[in-house]
This record gives sequence, C-alpha cells and structure tokens, in this order.
Amino acid sequence: MFRDYFVMPAIVKSMGLVFGDIGTSPIYTFTAIFFLIPPTPQNVMGILSLIFWTLTILVTVQYTFLAMHLGKKGEGGTIVLKEILLPMLKSSNQIAFVSLISIIGISLFIGDGVITPAISILSAVEGVLLVPGFENTAQVLLMLAASVIAICLFAFQARGTEKVAWAFGPVMVIWFAVLAISGVIALSGAPQVLFAINPMYAINYLLHNGLAGFLILSSVILCATGGEALYADMGHLGRKPIVQAWYLVFIALAINYFGQGAFLITHPDAQNVLFQMINSEAQLLYIPFLILSIAATVIASQAMISGIFSIVYQGITTRVLPLLRIEYTSPHLRSQIYIDSVNWMLLFAVLLIILVFKSSNSLTHAYGLAVCGTMTITSILIIWILVLRGEVLKSLIAGFVFIVTGSFLISNLHKIPQGGYWSLLIAAIPLGIILIYVNGQKRLATSLKPVPLDEFLPKFNDLYKSVNKISGSALYFARDFRQIPQYIPRTMFTNNIVYEENIIISIIRTEQPFGVTWGVTRELTKGLSIFEIYLGYMEIVDISTILKEADIEEKTIFYGMEDIVTNHVAWKIFGAIKHLTPSVVQFYRLPSDKIHGVVTRVEL
Repeated sequence: MFRDYFVMPAIVKSMGLVFGDIGTSPIYTFTAIFFLIPPTPQNVMGILSLIFWTLTILVTVQYTFLAMHLGKKGEGGTIVLKEILLPMLKSSNQIAFVSLISIIGISLFIGDGVITPAISILSAVEGVLLVPGFENTAQVLLMLAASVIAICLFAFQARGTEKVAWAFGPVMVIWFAVLAISGVIALSGAPQVLFAINPMYAINYLLHNGLAGFLILSSVILCATGGEALYADMGHLGRKPIVQAWYLVFIALAINYFGQGAFLITHPDAQNVLFQMINSEAQLLYIPFLILSIAATVIASQAMISGIFSIVYQGITTRVLPLLRIEYTSPHLRSQIYIDSVNWMLLFAVLLIILVFKSSNSLTHAYGLAVCGTMTITSILIIWILVLRGEVLKSLIAGFVFIVTGSFLISNLHKIPQGGYWSLLIAAIPLGIILIYVNGQKRLATSLKPVPLDEFLPKFNDLYKSVNKISGSALYFARDFRQIPQYIPRTMFTNNIVYEENIIISIIRTEQPFGVTWGVTRELTKGLSIFEIYLGYMEIVDISTILKEADIEEKTIFYGMEDIVTNHVAWKIFGAIKHLTPSVVQFYRLPSDKIHGVVTRVEL
C-alpha cells in the first residue's frame, strides 16, 4: 500500500519538471536578505521563521491544499481558475473583472518568467568567485558566461526537451539531496536555529522592526518563487505526484535554509551564503557542486520557459492571445510545444535583463513583485470559487492566505523604483497585446456582423439551383454555423463561387481542458453541410487528420481575411498583429495548396 501511494518515477519526474525554480531559490534568497540587514542571531532567527512559514502558507496551504483541489480534468493554472469561476457568475461586471485580473495574472507570470532564467543562471555562475584563482573574475565575464548559457538554452528549445527531460528529475533529486545533507552538516554548528519553526520568531521580528521589517518581506518572498508552478503544471503529471514530491522538496529546502542560518550565525561575514557554506564543508567537492548548481538553474529556467509556452498556448486556445505558429516537439507528449516568436522574444528580454542588472544581487530588487501579483490574483480567484461553492472552512483559510499574499505584494511595491518596474514593463507587453487583441476582435466582430443562418439559406438555395457548380467539395470555417461569417456569402453570392458540396467547419472549444469529439457531416440543405469539431480548450490536434477520418475530401479551403484601415494607434497595432500572425487554417496546418483567403476591407 505504501508503495502504491508513493509512485517514485512520477515523483522524480515532477522534481525535474515542476520544482526547478523554487528548488534553486536557496542560492540567492539568504544572500539577498542579509545584504540588506545585519546577520545578528535575532535577525537570523526571525528571517528563518519567516521563510519557513512563507513556504508553509504560500506554497503548502495555498497551492497543495487549496488550489490543487480546484481543477478541470486534472488541469490547473490561472486560466483554469477563470474557466471554473466564470460560469458561476451572473453579473457582467463580475465576469469582466475576473477576465481582466486573469489576464493580468498571465502577464505577470510572463514578466516573472523573464527574470527567473537571468537571476538563476547569474547567481549560479557567480559561484565561480569562490574557486581558487577565479576570485577576481570580472563581472562582465560572469555576465557573458550567463548569457552564453541562456543562448544555448533557448536555442535548444526548437528541438524539444523530451530528449533530455529524462535527466531533469535525477539531477534535481541529487540537487535536493545535496541541499539537505549540507544543511544537516551546517546545523551542527548552531542547532538552536531549529527553534525558529516557532512562528513567534517571525511575528516578533515583524513587530520589533516596524516598516523595515515589513519591507524585508519583499526579499523573503524569493524563497517561494516558483511555487505557482505546482498548480500551473498539475496537468502534466497529476496532483498526487506533485504534492508527494513537494513534501520531500519542502523538507530539503527547510533543512538547507536552517543550515544556512546556522552557518551565518557562526560565519557572520559570509556574503554568498550557500556557496561559502558548501565550500567550508567540502572544499574538494565545491567545483562539482558549482557544476550541479548551474545544471539545476538551467533546469529551473527550462521549466519556466515550458510554462510560458503552455500559458501562451492556453491564451491562444481561449482566444485572449492571437494565433501564433506552434511546433509540436514530441509525438507522445502534448505538453511539449515550441513557439518560435515567444522563444526569441524571451531570450532577448533575458539578455537585456542580464545587461541592465549585471549581478544576481541587483536582480533581487526586480524579482518577486510579479510573483506576488500572480499569487494574489490566484488567491482572489480561489476565495471567490470557494465562497460561491459554500465551502466555509476553506473560504476562511483562503481569506487568511489572501491577507498574507496581499501583505507580500504591498511590501514588494517599494521595489518598483529600484528595478521592479522592469518586471512590470515586461508584463505590460503581453497585457497590452491581450487587451488590444481582445477589444480589436470585438470591434471586428461588430463591423463584420455575421449573417443569420435563416437569412442565408434561402439565398443559398436560389443560387445553388441557378449557377453552374464546381465539382468537388469546398470547406469554409465559422465559429458557429448559425452565424455565417461575411466572407462566405461574399464568396458565394458576390463572386458566384459554389461547389457541388459546401461544408462549414466549426471548431468549438469546450469548457473541459482536453477531449476531442466530432460527428458526421449534417446536411442543412442540398449542397450545404456542417461539420462540428469539439476540442478541449488546451487540446492540440491535427485538423487534417480529423477531416480524413471523417471521409471529407476537400478540393478547396476558403477562409476570411481582414484588411484593416484605421488612423487609431491601438487599431493599427491590432492590424499589425492580424497581419503578422497566422490565420486559423494556417494555425491548424491545413494543406497550403488548397487554401484561398477572402479579403474584406474593414475600417476601425
């Protein structure tokens, strides 16, 4: 029974795919905090207590206890919470508010995702400074090394991570084991730090240090960065192995942080705490540990990149982001995708961040704000769902967690002028694109008002009887066959292009994350049929294969294109987005030799 409960292969895999970011936080968290405050025993005990209870409340309670019990077919993330909540709301204002904050959450996640590779890789590379002979290595060389590692990492994305993903888990298992062992060794120097498990040390620290104590929360949050991955990546491996792995990861992290606290009490002059602790414990093993730390930060960065690809794909399939070219890098794992434009934009942003901030310590001033924003939005959505479901006890617990996450967010606001504005600037780019795209699509829908089916059918019947028909079948795409897009009557009634068989294809996204169903073609009238395909909102499919399996042999595929004319800056951007992104038929990789676009001029 014990063996059935703990499924080790899934646990090991989740350590590699989910816990890279939070697992590498010990590299820089303690160093960042005690760069700002003196390492007195009282401060060390207070900070250790804050870290322990931050991991407990923000990660264990918010994600493993509350969020991970909310999902659809095992899927998690901000978009999933939104999809759960929206059907429960009755007010249009509430629906608009939930949609807006979920979009902000997506944008902040992307903003956080740019800083994660930069700070993780830089902090690991800076461990070289403790290697004899490399103590005076110029910071520009460390920046160059971090940039080269980042370029190699992003360049590899197009090949897919499936080929190396098998190694991620074992590497991270070794990493967490080393963290735990080094923590135990360091604890022997000052075992009294274990008393910091008592939350009174955290409370007393905050009470006795006033505003400065409250603001230090903006650095304490660094220990929980990556915690949101537990929920966001739930669909890849399932809830159980992620929760089970978190118990082990939490123990390893807690032991290591307590070990770093003990080391700092006995070595108050330490500046790069984790690396100096390892170097003092086993100098001969320091270089292997340095290599291991770089590997762990690369894995952490990979997890964040894959997470952003998944978030962008969710945004595309739920129609809040424009269609982008997507490569499927694995024939077996539907989560393994590659989005070329997103990949290179991320790399550019990561290199820019490294160039601007130069060191990992400087980067801590920018890191954490976006994380807290995402966690707070998640907390709001969780409370709302639980209240509407009438789960009183969980609602009260979620309310307490919201107070904590809100406190961390407020404490991080002071980082904005110190560099935190960079994460907001980065997040503003996808936020702006989403808002312009969503509102542009609404304006476009208003301008291109569809023709109701009951108005379309009589005209089609008259035309079908009176014109010479082209042999074969033509496909047309419409979200809802009851509302015919304008390009279809324009093709038929204006240009008199009518095939023997005209089939309207509707691709309908369901409220479930996965699942693909379709039926036989249904004839609406002689010469006109419909074919509906129902897809989960995270489903990746090959439409051409579905059409073949349904015995649909198309001769031509028509689709609508818009030529947007405007003097408004926002709509010019919208027009550029529509021009640069693929059409629905290109997105679903339908045969290019059969595609014909029908252009409609639209003034916005």
